[in-house]
Amino acid sequence: MGEWKCKECGFALKADTPPEECPSCKKKCEFVDVACYIPDCGQTGQDPRL
Repeated sequence: MGEWKCKECGFALKADTPPEECPSCKKKCEFVDVACYIPDCGQTGQDPRL
């Protein structure tokens, strides 16, 4: 399961795939997978796109 963040409004959710429409801002937004930017995935820091 991934962790997705809307690039328009910043809404975050956990799902296998991101929705086509953001549940928060109701737009067709690009979602960024932020699941692997945690120490458990071997990454440190935060994705600079966020």
